[in-house]
Amino acid sequence: MNQDDFPTPPVEAETLAPTELKRRIDDGEQVTVLDARSPADFEEWNLGGPGVEVENVPYYEFVGETVDEELLAEVPTGDPLVVLCAKGYASRYVAGELAAAGRAVVGLADGMEGWAEIYERHEVTRYDGPGTLYQYQRPSSGCLGYLLVSDGEAAVIDPLRAFTDRYLADVAASDADLQYALDTHVHADHVSGVRDLSETSETDVTGVIPEAAVPRGITYTGAVTTAADDDRFAVGDAEIEARHTPGHTSGMTSYLVGGSLLATGDGLFVDSVARPDLEEGDDGAPEAARELYETLHERILPSDDDLLIGGAHVGDDATPAADGSYTARLGELVDAMAPLSYDEGRFVDTVLADMPPRPANYEEIIATNLGQRETDDEEAFQLELGPNNCAASQGSLADD
Repeated sequence: MNQDDFPTPPVEAETLAPTELKRRIDDGEQVTVLDARSPADFEEWNLGGPGVEVENVPYYEFVGETVDEELLAEVPTGDPLVVLCAKGYASRYVAGELAAAGRAVVGLADGMEGWAEIYERHEVTRYDGPGTLYQYQRPSSGCLGYLLVSDGEAAVIDPLRAFTDRYLADVAASDADLQYALDTHVHADHVSGVRDLSETSETDVTGVIPEAAVPRGITYTGAVTTAADDDRFAVGDAEIEARHTPGHTSGMTSYLVGGSLLATGDGLFVDSVARPDLEEGDDGAPEAARELYETLHERILPSDDDLLIGGAHVGDDATPAADGSYTARLGELVDAMAPLSYDEGRFVDTVLADMPPRPANYEEIIATNLGQRETDDEEAFQLELGPNNCAASQGSLADD
């Protein structure tokens, strides 16, 4: 729907920028949200986080109706109430109706699509390898990526296609040249930026994909470099080492950055572990879960307790480190996440018992990332709207 599909609101309510809403949430302010999308869209994906109260009253409840006391009783009270929808059109109308009824309201500019355009960068201050390491965060989906800058060179891990210009601008601002764009695996929740960075940028960027992922049918292997287990990539004074860590997918590959942080992709998060069903479905999930257990206990957990872990996603309820990044020491994760100490049988049962719905449009996104499906920028952005759902649990493993 577009703006012309809605009547002119009786009052033009003020709007709130998505970045300002994010600041308020980060500052611990109490935020009350009226989500005016359909119940189905609300159930699939909605705004969350500490201090956020969200209620769903769909916009069509307000169209053609008098905003009477009965309808107002369904609407929460905020200071002010933040009204949102998909693109900002329906919320403009609903916020105007509520403002005319005397409610303190603001509309979220550009709606959930505007929320999805927020992309933040935090320096990982506990990284003690050569150069400087940053973590990118997309609050709308929990997607995380990494930028390493060292001695005039840079590399980005798990880049998103929607933000390719951002990476190039950040690297240029650091007086560096982007050398590598690396993917940890074939992503199921967002369209990868590896090919865009390696094919369309004016700089000589080498795209890197896991060698173990190629048998899934990747069509563009001739245009990128493949990373096998123990392959190493020099970035200025730093080095990125590839480690094959299957489980979430057969090709899942982690990258040890500067000997200090292990970018684990979707293998191990700071609040959960990988779900094992997105490559082979329900039938293949038990075997993948056993492979994940083996990976964790043979390839990751024997590492030093001080090793920093940084995944490719984070859940709404995770608490960031002091530097604002979602990273943690390996020893901290072992202490906080009971399933990391389970035997194989109990681990597999726990992972398989607590999987959320699969990411929206994951089959189309996988086909796009394999190069088997062409997707323009607008369609790619629309495909990846929604929660990531790539973890076996949205935080409950830490409380098991």
